[in-house]
Amino acid sequence: MKLITFSREGVSRVGAVEGNNVIDLNLAYQSLLESEGQLRYRQIAEAYVPSDMNGLLQGGKESLAKAEEAIQFALKNKEDKGRKLVLSTDEVKVEAPVPNPGKMICVGHNYREHILEMKREIPQHPVVFAKFANTVIGPEDDIPFFPISEQLDYEAEFAFVIGKRARNVSQEDALDYVAGYTIVNDVTYRDIQRRTLQWLQGKTVEGSAPMGPWLITTDELQNPSGLEVVLTVNGEERQHTNTANLVFSVQYLVEFLSNLMTLEPGDVILTGTPGGVGFAMNPQTFLKDGDVVKIEIDQIGSLENTVKKVAVEVKLYDIDYNSASYRIGSTIVRSND
Repeated sequence: MKLITFSREGVSRVGAVEGNNVIDLNLAYQSLLESEGQLRYRQIAEAYVPSDMNGLLQGGKESLAKAEEAIQFALKNKEDKGRKLVLSTDEVKVEAPVPNPGKMICVGHNYREHILEMKREIPQHPVVFAKFANTVIGPEDDIPFFPISEQLDYEAEFAFVIGKRARNVSQEDALDYVAGYTIVNDVTYRDIQRRTLQWLQGKTVEGSAPMGPWLITTDELQNPSGLEVVLTVNGEERQHTNTANLVFSVQYLVEFLSNLMTLEPGDVILTGTPGGVGFAMNPQTFLKDGDVVKIEIDQIGSLENTVKKVAVEVKLYDIDYNSASYRIGSTIVRSND
């Protein structure tokens, strides 16, 4: 399945993509249960096929199986009592598939070519840092470029999403704990990232994690290795690798991370970026207003976002030029006596 989060008329829902259509999974499952004579069809549907992605993933394989039943029902019954079970993609806004991850764990220095271009050594253990839910935006959103830096950079990342609680999991069993895969652009403010030893500042700026276009479940993508990853800026190829080149595989990362912490359904893990980032180019080349960044990964799809510079707002208020002082923004300006 290709699972998405979408919004329509200001309401966020979880859906599945079939061609150019989006199926409202919760509504479709409600209709299926009602057609079978279930009296508490709304409550049962909310329990098994909730209208939010984290809730659906928490239901594990049972919820995903019932979501598949809902898809088949909706394809045969596109409307039910005036309710549209199947929507055109033009009728909805596609959001990030996991818009509110409990944890967003990033792995640095996980492709050899990126390690070399950044003049680092291949790590003996995964380099782990975090982004937060405030950074997540969807495939139809612009990347906000805030006027706090001139070094906005891209990072194509193959990401996986946890499907069931994982603690002390072995590599052999690791993929049983993965719900599916998606694409994330780990947008980075380089100068802010590098002004301290900790990278967090440059990695957690609002809107710096475009994610999408969907979460492709493991029944459709069974092997996370051997996938081509390509990033372009305005059509020019900047990054190109294969997930077979990861220093630490998905299986290794599940084992490693689950030995440090409990991984929960809906946690998103970014596996690292390959060589070709703007910071390492000669001369250095950073993103600018209007640039279109596109990431394509085999068997998943493409994630495309446009960079949009955020204007500086200067708010004037509480101004009384006859008084001894007045306020400009958060600054109090005092007049000369």
